[in-house]
Amino acid sequence: MSIRTLRYYDKVSLLSPSGYTEVGYRLYTDADFLRLQQILALKILGFSLKEIQQCLQAGPRRLKEVLALQRAMMQERREQLDAIIQAIDEAEKLLQANRQDREAIISMIRVMRMQQTSDWRKRHFNEEQLKKMEEWEKKYYTEEHRQKLAERRKSFTEEDQRAAEQKWREVLAELRRLVSAGAWPGSPEAKALAQQWQDLIRQFTQGDEGIGEGLGNMYNDFSQIPKVVAPQAFPYSEEEATFLQKALDP
Repeated sequence: MSIRTLRYYDKVSLLSPSGYTEVGYRLYTDADFLRLQQILALKILGFSLKEIQQCLQAGPRRLKEVLALQRAMMQERREQLDAIIQAIDEAEKLLQANRQDREAIISMIRVMRMQQTSDWRKRHFNEEQLKKMEEWEKKYYTEEHRQKLAERRKSFTEEDQRAAEQKWREVLAELRRLVSAGAWPGSPEAKALAQQWQDLIRQFTQGDEGIGEGLGNMYNDFSQIPKVVAPQAFPYSEEEATFLQKALDP
């Protein structure tokens, strides 16, 4: 850990020293060192400094939730890589035996394409789940809107998906922090959160009022969405949802 990095962490209020000497040297305690260890551990896991700051501000409970989420994402990625490696191994065995089994080669190509496809949903759901998703979307989006969404997904890369998930994690982490701190929904911090939330929604709808209306109606009926379509409940509690709604009100 360089002095320059420690100074930067102090500048952005991520890790400030507990005191200073008479000539201005920073003094760090054992507690500061523990916080530094947490920062470095989260950095290794791929979190941004802003995400790390939000996790540490929210306390141990939020940190535990974030680590569980990161573990699940890494587990999923490992399963994807295991599937690719297994397909390659099977193809190599056939080639070493001078056998060119057409089905095995096709299977390998299919697995690798599935992991590399730009439509992230096809990597996470099977054909039956995708079919049910499409049936559910028909209730809320017109054919024109569903075609628009399908075209966008074709160009939505894995990197785009990770970036979007990171932005949502940051917003949700801030929502939990404000609620746990007993913040007022009309405070500048809450209004800034509401603005970030609306910006992310606009990125999805891209200004299309029809898609925005369909999305709103879908989430109004969220409790009725089949588990196969939405396997997880809202990513925030009822208390957090109420706080967010009040913050979104003009």
